[in-house]
Parts: sequence; structure tokens; C-alpha cells
Amino acid sequence: MTADAIRALIAQALPQAQVDVQDPNHDGQHFAAIVVAPEFEGLTTIKQHRLVNDALRDVLQSGAVHALQLRTFSPSQWQQQQVTFS
Repeated sequence: MTADAIRALIAQALPQAQVDVQDPNHDGQHFAAIVVAPEFEGLTTIKQHRLVNDALRDVLQSGAVHALQLRTFSPSQWQQQQVTFS
């Protein structure tokens, strides 16, 4: 699995999202993602993560991805962060 493939699956499910996916170990199994999406507005972090996990259900269940660290934000939450996309 590649970071680009994961990014594409998330973007397909959340077309208005800004998505950054990294493969910090360069092993194709452990990923870190930041997702900022208007669909997250008013949702708890758990519900935000569920939307992303639903988009990746097949690859997560197949074992193609061993771990995915998620950071999710609505646009208003993102504006409060001191983090930028790479």
C-alpha cells in the first residue's frame, strides 16, 4: 500500500477534504494522516475517525495497512491548530 493510494481512497469518500498521508517508516504498512473536511463539522473526533476508517475499511480489514495514525479536523478546528500541511 502507498500513501498516495490511501490519500485517494479518503479523497474519494470525502471529496472536499484536504488530505495529507505520510509513510514515516517507509514500509508501506504504517501510515500517518491528517484529514481536514467540512463533513467533520460538529462531529466528535471518534465520529470523524469513523468516517475515515469507513473509507479505508477494505484495506484495513485485509491487513494491507498495519497501522494508521489519524488526526482529523473540521475546517474551523483546523484554523485553531498550529500545524501546516507538508
